[in-house]
Amino acid sequence: MSFYDAQQHLVIGKRKLGTQNWELKQTKYMGNARDAHNSISIIVDGQGFLHIAWDHHNNQLNYAKSITPLSLELSDKLSMTGKNENAVTYPEFYNNPDGSLLFLFRNGGSGNGNLVLNKYDLTSKTWSQVHSNLIDGEGKRNAYWQAVVDNNGTFHISWVWRESPDVASNHDMCYARSKDGGTTWEKSTGEKYSLPVNAANAEYALKIPIKSELINQTSMTADKRGNPFIATYWRDQNASVPQYRTIFKKAGKWQSRNLSFRSAPFSLGGGGTKRIPISRPQLVVWRSWFRTKAILIFRDAERSNKVSFAINKNINKHKWLVKDVLDENVGSWEPSYDTELWRKERKLHLFVQKTEQPDAEGQSVLAPQMVKVVEVKL
Repeated sequence: MSFYDAQQHLVIGKRKLGTQNWELKQTKYMGNARDAHNSISIIVDGQGFLHIAWDHHNNQLNYAKSITPLSLELSDKLSMTGKNENAVTYPEFYNNPDGSLLFLFRNGGSGNGNLVLNKYDLTSKTWSQVHSNLIDGEGKRNAYWQAVVDNNGTFHISWVWRESPDVASNHDMCYARSKDGGTTWEKSTGEKYSLPVNAANAEYALKIPIKSELINQTSMTADKRGNPFIATYWRDQNASVPQYRTIFKKAGKWQSRNLSFRSAPFSLGGGGTKRIPISRPQLVVWRSWFRTKAILIFRDAERSNKVSFAINKNINKHKWLVKDVLDENVGSWEPSYDTELWRKERKLHLFVQKTEQPDAEGQSVLAPQMVKVVEVKL
């Protein structure tokens, strides 16, 4: 676990599963906690070393690793490859089944950036840059992505395009996958990509127009068979209310499901971090009794900003049960959960903290709030 404390220090913590005792360490590093872009990404590699990247919004890479396995003592700041490390945003780590790591980040700015992919080798303990420009904005746009590595080691990425810093210019949902740790890429049909991927050669899972209140950077997951599932939200052209959606492939065709339980309209537009009445969704899926079950995790002002689930016992059918998991107001909380614990043991642990997000990087007067991990029994 990691967070910024009241003085904006980077804090990391660990505990043994099944206990409530956390060991916390205030590191020597700090981050700009006033900007919601400057999030923290952490992961543990196959040898037990913690890797952490923090405090990025179009700036120099901030990266360190633990000095020994399972330690909370961090190294000095490290370079990964020395390439494309001056304009980093949205750092994300992913585990491969062999214990190696993948690292994604945007090089460039909103509406004008490229997706970079690095890989960490366990034997040499070094990073290499697999692609300096995996998804190419061509100087005209950028990809806002979500990704997952499934149990078979296939790396799935989906993304929306953005044409300018204005969130209203988000459009479409695209897809790519790699079966060799990120080196080569293909479409869901198996057709090989000629890299880099761009607006002309991308596979479009779904066409979604500009000004549809389509949000960027949500989530995706995969079932044990390696089938990808995407969660997001947007507004249909003939409707006024943005609705949560799932996107997946069935019978060789991309499908979209509208959860349809929201009733309050809102509009997305402008730059910076937006104050939005609903959260980005997170999605977990699993197979049981020959059915794919799903939970969409969200927060909605309609439900008094509680931690809420939409549960579907058969994702092929349009029947979602909406319920609140925590009976407390979590403000502008954005859902996150321990993806590796879910993938390996199907245990759902949510990271929860009440937050407030004024529009466009405005400053909240909310006092520091308790951080907690909520274990959900399924």
